[in-house]
This record gives sequence, C-alpha cells and structure tokens, in this order.
Amino acid sequence: MSKESVLTIEDFESVSTNEELLSKIRKKGISIAKVQVKLDYEEELKKLQIELVKLQQWIAKKNKRVAVIFEGRDAAGKGGSIRRFMEHLNPRSTRLVALNKPTDVEKGQWYFQRYIKELPNPGEIVFFDRSWYNRAVVEPVMGFCTDDQYKNFLVQVPEFEHMLYEDGVVIIKFWLSISKDEQLRRFDSRNDNPLKRWKFSPVDKRGQELWDDYTFYKDEMFSRTHTTYSPWIVVKTNSKKEARVECMRHVLTQFNYDGKDEAQTILTPDPNIVMRYYRSVKQLD
Repeated sequence: MSKESVLTIEDFESVSTNEELLSKIRKKGISIAKVQVKLDYEEELKKLQIELVKLQQWIAKKNKRVAVIFEGRDAAGKGGSIRRFMEHLNPRSTRLVALNKPTDVEKGQWYFQRYIKELPNPGEIVFFDRSWYNRAVVEPVMGFCTDDQYKNFLVQVPEFEHMLYEDGVVIIKFWLSISKDEQLRRFDSRNDNPLKRWKFSPVDKRGQELWDDYTFYKDEMFSRTHTTYSPWIVVKTNSKKEARVECMRHVLTQFNYDGKDEAQTILTPDPNIVMRYYRSVKQLD
C-alpha cells in the first residue's frame, strides 16, 4: 500500500464533517463501501427520528394513545429497534414496557390485567418489548401455561384488542422475522461478547432446539389474532439496520401528523421488508 493511499493524522485533523472525510478518502482511492453503508444508515435514521419527534408532539397535542408492540423470536432485534425509536423522544410522554415474569399474585389475576395497567395514557406512546402475546408463543412452547390458558387467550385476545380499538387506542403489532441461521449467529455473538452475554438466557438457548415448535405456535397466533382492526405487520430482520428504519417508516405512515409533508426522506416502507401478515408456504422463520 502506497503512502498516498493511507490516511494520516493530519488528514483527520483537517476535516470537520463526514462529507469532507469521505471526499478525502475517495481522493486517496480507498474502498469505503462498508463505511458508506453505515453513514447512509445513520443519516437516514436521523431523518426518521426527526419525524418521530414531530409525531410524538402531534400525539401529545391530540391526546392520542399509541401502543407499539414488538414480538418475535429471541435475538430478532426487538430491544435494538425500540432503542432507536425512543432515542430522541421526550421521556415524559414515552414509555418502554418490558415486564418480568408474573408474580404469584399476578398469576391469580385475569391474564390481561397486568398489561392493562401499562396501556398508554392520553398523549402517550408506549413501546412493548414483548407483550400479552407471550401467551401465544413463548409460554406454550416452554410449558409456562396450561393448554386451557392458551386456548382461552386465543379466544379472548381479539375481543380485548377490539375493545381497545373501539376506545381509540392505536395498536401497531410488529413481528420481527429472523432466519434460524441468523438467530444462531447472533446467539454465538452474544456469548462471545462479555458486554452482551447477559442477554443470553436458558430460554434463548432452547430457541434453536424448539425452532419448529415456535413456528407452529407463531403460525397459530397469526391465524387467530390477525384482524382488520389489529393486523400483524411482519418485518424481515436478518438486516437489523434495514428493519429498524423500515419499522419507523411504517409507524409514521399510520398518522397524518403536523409537518409530515416536510419530511426530508421517504416515509413509505419497503414492501419487501415490511408487510402485513399473509399465508405463505415459504416464510423467513
């Protein structure tokens, strides 16, 4: 490698923006394909987060109640997506709900009771990192509920969501879809990284072993709980960055908020990444 194709300290000190740095790199003939992809993603993310701030202000002004549910297999990217959504939002009118396993008292309550307490107040957006749909997939697969409890849930949840819909609560349900190979890769990455090892639980470990069981209950969930008033939105998440920005686009398209026509980026989501649930012989997960 020649000296002309190497970035020096002086090169870095002479620039003040990403654009200037990229220009200098190009002049030196250095390949920056991966860097460019990351910079493009960061720029797009920023533009969409600006729109989310505008949306939040509109929701507060109009006293709307919005619940955004993130479901999916372990390591599908639920937490990372929610963090990008909330990064620049006002915490006074935004909440994250990620409930621990129910207490003995909660186990004796009506199943939906502890989730009702977490529903959005007027002017508020609530993000659910898993939700009442634990009972649709995780609990029956892992044996955390009885067969009767599972069946009762499937009967009750469409009625529960219809009541919320009639009362004006906007529910957006995302299923983050990941392939088996990509899930394994992310599990291995978590184990290899001391900062992420805490994310890996015994339930996660069995995710690969019980892959087909998860698939069965996931398909049952879609068939029984995908409704016109509360549809499932399936998001392909093998590429985390693409999934995050496309989820944002979908949420933004659901509202006619103030300043929407001034957006500096496309708000319509990519239909190859984000789509309403439909029956298909071949699915990613």
